Amino acid sequence: MADTLLILEDEVLFANEVARHYRRQGWEVTVAGNLAGAERTLLEEGLEPLVVLSDMSLPDGNALDLLERVRDRGITGEWVLLTAYGSVPDSVRALRLGAYDFLEKPCPTERLDLVVRGAARSARAQRRLRDLARDANRRWSSQAFVGSSPAAAAVREMLTTLAQVPFTALVLTGETGTGKGLAARILHSSGPRGDAPLVEVNCAALPQELLESELFGHEAGAFTGAKGRHRGLLEQAHGGTLFLDEIAELGPPLQAKLLKAIEDHRVRRVGGERELEIDVQIIAATNHNLERRVAEGSFREDLFHRLSVFRIDLPPLRERLDDLDDLVPLFIGEFNAKAGRRVRVVPPEAWESLRRHEWPGNVRELRNAIERCVLLATDERLAVRWLQLPGQTPAEPVTEGDFIRLPLDGSMALDDMERFILIEALERTRFNVSATARSLGTSRQTLRYRIRKHKIQVPD
Repeated sequence: MADTLLILEDEVLFANEVARHYRRQGWEVTVAGNLAGAERTLLEEGLEPLVVLSDMSLPDGNALDLLERVRDRGITGEWVLLTAYGSVPDSVRALRLGAYDFLEKPCPTERLDLVVRGAARSARAQRRLRDLARDANRRWSSQAFVGSSPAAAAVREMLTTLAQVPFTALVLTGETGTGKGLAARILHSSGPRGDAPLVEVNCAALPQELLESELFGHEAGAFTGAKGRHRGLLEQAHGGTLFLDEIAELGPPLQAKLLKAIEDHRVRRVGGERELEIDVQIIAATNHNLERRVAEGSFREDLFHRLSVFRIDLPPLRERLDDLDDLVPLFIGEFNAKAGRRVRVVPPEAWESLRRHEWPGNVRELRNAIERCVLLATDERLAVRWLQLPGQTPAEPVTEGDFIRLPLDGSMALDDMERFILIEALERTRFNVSATARSLGTSRQTLRYRIRKHKIQVPD
């Protein structure tokens, strides 16, 4: 597919000459003689040219006004502006709006070709980055919160709704492993700040004195070991989202400083003399009861109310066990791809074990269990013996009259089953080898071979 070039020029002869020149180079060229025609082409007809080659002054206005409207609509493409009489204010405005270059007429063809080729390379790079961002956003859509249960559907609906709202702060609550980090990524990537940075910090993983420097930054010499300037995470998240995991672990002094930063939209680096303006969306997460922490006096009430503009409670896995039907195949597919396994069958005893477990570690615990079973699988069946769920002991063989019931959950190997059967049959005949062979439908020679193989002690 040919690259598209839009020529915005009111001098018809010049526009046609430039159009022929670039069509010979393989461009798909569209020509507009005024701002109204170009605006109709760009905003109504949906043309997304790779490069726009535009005269600055047109009969119905200044091309910079159209460039500003186009940028506001999020239409990509590089603009190269031409003018017979340039001015410093126009040049400054053109660069501020993101124009690629600003050339004066008459411009030699070689110079114009060089600039247009550079603009095309820049526009292609921007489009690749945009496509990558869109792919990432699709990956972190609300559908990434997997589950068909009513509880999971309610969370997805809330995530979808809030992702479209320009909220300033939000709290995610739920037990460990319920997917608070996943929810934060969905809210950021699906929202209006999806193209801006998402900066994450675990407030429980760093000492409080180090956490202050990480959050707010520091100047050189602010403390021992501060050899250079460090931009804090609040600065790094400017225009995007700061995800504060385990917010309940934040100490009282940092709580006060964070509250001020959120309220004033300004931060001061440790050891700094001036405040810096920030525009940050805050997502906080905790597995603690913040209301109880406020009542106990360990968490500031004003910060709690400031963060709790919106709140999403993520349900534990034990309250949505129906989602196992969606999550287990998802994790099996993930680890099949990573480890080159081909697990496709989940035996009934595995499903029973999975549904019987309480899942105190929630989805994270389930993911770890499935990873272990897939990595240690030797065929297409999920290796149940490697679930190793606490509180669930492997099934034992049971003798019921003339019948033996053996576990097929992977907890008992085939040789162990054979040995158990032989011992049970021998004990019933008081270790009479001939009688035991008749009961098992085999010969004495075969039975003696298997007794020796399993090292079964037969009394004289």
